[in-house]
Amino acid sequence: ATDIVDLADARLPSTLTDVDEAVPDEVAALAPRLAAADAFVVVTPEYNHSFPAPLKTAIDWYYREWHAKPVAFVAYGRESGGLHAVAQLREVFSELHAVALPDPITLPRYWDQFAADGSWPRASAGCNDQATATLDRLCWWARALRSARTHSPYIP
Repeated sequence: ATDIVDLADARLPSTLTDVDEAVPDEVAALAPRLAAADAFVVVTPEYNHSFPAPLKTAIDWYYREWHAKPVAFVAYGRESGGLHAVAQLREVFSELHAVALPDPITLPRYWDQFAADGSWPRASAGCNDQATATLDRLCWWARALRSARTHSPYIP
């Protein structure tokens, strides 16, 4: 099953609490959904060669929920297609003991990906093949890491 988390709907606080403070209700509500996931697809725009602050805050609220789980990226932006944002996200997720997939789905100049009738993406858009390959790899990693976590709990 797919669970879509829209950060605008999650309404996570932008300021993290100290270790001895209670976790806000919004953070506690999202935690079991992330913990239940076998894999993640992070969709992000690129702003100023990075990803937006609400995404970083959402990542930082959690720790064990990311452990030993694969993360694929869908990024969009100008000419780079979001590659600068993905490079930084790889570092962040690596620190959280997640497995960042090497081949993101990128949408350079995403506004050019629309078909003449306004549908998206165009049948010839490069992201179509990218998406299939990346999501196939994500599924492989999800199964492999779920099996590994089942047989031997991950210890960071």
